[in-house]
Amino acid sequence: MGTTTDTAMRFFVGTDVGGTFTDLVVLEDNRPPRLFKAPTTPHDRSEGVVNALALAAASYDVSLREFCAAIAYFSHGTTAATNALIERKGTPTALLTTRGFTDTLLIQRSMTSWVGMGAATGHYSRRRNPDPIVPRDRIAGVTERIDSSGRELVALDEHEVRGLLRRLRDEGVRALAVSFLWSFLNAEHETAVGRIVAEEWPEAYVTLSHEVAPVLGEYERSATTVVNSYLGPVIRDYVAGLEGRLRSTGFTGDFSIMDSGGGVMRAADAARRAASMLTSGPAGGVLASAALARRLGHRNVITSDMGGTSFDVGLIVDSEPLVERVSEVGDLHLALPRIKVTAIGAGGGSIAWVDEAGVLAVGPQSAGSVPGPACYGRGGDRPTVTDADVVLGVIDPERFLGGRMPLERALAEKAIRLHVADPLGLSVEEAAAGIRQVADNHMADLLRKVTVEQGYDPRDFTVYAYGGAGPTHAYAYTEAAGIATLVVPPTSTVHSAYGTVTSDRYRAVQTTDVQRTPPGAADPAEHLDPARINATLDDLSLRCRADLDDDPRVRLSRIVYLKFRRQAHELPLTVPDGEVTTDVLRALVAEFRDAYERLYGAGTALLGAGVELHTLRVEGRVGVTGITEGGYEGSAEPAESLIGSRPVYFPECGRVDASVYRGEGLGAGASLRGPAILEFAGTTVVVGPGQSLAVDPYNNLVIDCRGNA
Repeated sequence: MGTTTDTAMRFFVGTDVGGTFTDLVVLEDNRPPRLFKAPTTPHDRSEGVVNALALAAASYDVSLREFCAAIAYFSHGTTAATNALIERKGTPTALLTTRGFTDTLLIQRSMTSWVGMGAATGHYSRRRNPDPIVPRDRIAGVTERIDSSGRELVALDEHEVRGLLRRLRDEGVRALAVSFLWSFLNAEHETAVGRIVAEEWPEAYVTLSHEVAPVLGEYERSATTVVNSYLGPVIRDYVAGLEGRLRSTGFTGDFSIMDSGGGVMRAADAARRAASMLTSGPAGGVLASAALARRLGHRNVITSDMGGTSFDVGLIVDSEPLVERVSEVGDLHLALPRIKVTAIGAGGGSIAWVDEAGVLAVGPQSAGSVPGPACYGRGGDRPTVTDADVVLGVIDPERFLGGRMPLERALAEKAIRLHVADPLGLSVEEAAAGIRQVADNHMADLLRKVTVEQGYDPRDFTVYAYGGAGPTHAYAYTEAAGIATLVVPPTSTVHSAYGTVTSDRYRAVQTTDVQRTPPGAADPAEHLDPARINATLDDLSLRCRADLDDDPRVRLSRIVYLKFRRQAHELPLTVPDGEVTTDVLRALVAEFRDAYERLYGAGTALLGAGVELHTLRVEGRVGVTGITEGGYEGSAEPAESLIGSRPVYFPECGRVDASVYRGEGLGAGASLRGPAILEFAGTTVVVGPGQSLAVDPYNNLVIDCRGNA
């Protein structure tokens, strides 16, 4: 296979659309993955996807139509939802909520004005509430009321609802969010509104809060419901456009979209679960890393994805990705569990600039793919991290993207001289080194932040680096964070795309079941009702299996959220398989205490205050591709892959000669010492001075970053 139009070809394709490049990976039985990158096309992102597919087709020496016709499964990760939310380019949306509570979405919570800034910033005057996605005049109070036990206090005024719908439709609203008080305990009123909308306004996109976020927390539930409606039509059109373009090329296989929570969902479900696509792309890289970590026996891993626009960091603890129950996206708090990924504006396209105080800064602004870094020669004239890498000799401009996209060093030098070197009185090389150091230190700070804030020591972790620019900078930010071991997987340049195609189909369902133990109880577990918990978990399990077509291969995991009485933050705990007994609950309470003290310090857990159980959750996963990847080629003798050497400027030691290798030529068992450059078709891997690299049996590059310690 590889240079034939044999109709027996059967491909599994994963894609991830980033701010600068669109990544694509092709899997087939008993073959190593094939990796491709094409520039992202912001005007129509499906064009960049098709361009990447054309590169793949050319590598197999077949036409685009022949290649696409052989795709059995296509999976896609995208930032379309995140971009639409942050840029406020969603659908005109209205919110129907309980009369008397129409300001909830606008008041939010006191912490909201700090979202994305961090409470330690200290700049009180810079606090700001986000731009509302639903203006006040589109928030309507409805006569109805359910109490905290689920009883109806005030009947729903259906006549009023019909009048509100007619008014909102005439005002240009196209999507509706319905979030009533305590609807997760009694959904009759929301369900009735959904029925009325279907009668009065069938073309409207509508989200009911009890369907997307059946949890305690009035503001978070309402925000999640509004965001889902705000993004729903955008995602519906995006997915339909991409699928239509794929079908027109000859694709007839299954189509899935990355879910931020822990797997993929059918493309047909994406529009109804639009809010679940926030951080869709980065989640794929974390899931791929978790699978690799289990294979390599790494229990604790920091995932680091440096693309053209951002630097995304996740945590894998005890072999599982860290999941957050309430997520922060676009200055809002959403009641949607998702794989926790923290991002900063530090990518290859991040722009370097000198602020008014004469201090060099990098990002968060990015040159993106259009016009891109100055060295791209597409009209960009601002210096970026990639421009600095070219000037320092890290990236060979003639072999960028395997030689398909040569860069212009002179343009990089000009941009750095004009905007950084001259204002600071530095040489171009010194300015480029400064740009790289600032970016690397920002990323090292983030590695420390995400671990320490969760109660972990970063030195107990291994770093996985991927993305187009991650392997280029990882040697520096890993060492700066005090971490010893860095792993660059063979799929690093398209690792998030690889995660989309290798991830399981995923579905999660949850409900609220409030149980409290009394203060001062010697054994809190004795005051929880195991029979009620078992019945709820069984019901959730049935619903989860049904959502996954009752596939007998479905693997279920059960989660309970515990907190101390009257506290706001909950901690998730995995419920073991089998019947939940008082002994099981006792063990979960003890685990909760230990986890709480790990996060907040010894002695902070006060079981005497009482424990509250609010949320029960069941997650289901089932495999999709089921193929066996083949091994990689390459030699254990680095000399066979040696291209030569070139002078490279390392900020820590100045300009030195670094050996340059063809990365794809290195095989299992190869080892070498830095300084060294490994050039792959989609990325450049740097081994710093004094560091060492070894290629493991799975072709992962394992770098010992303690060389300069």
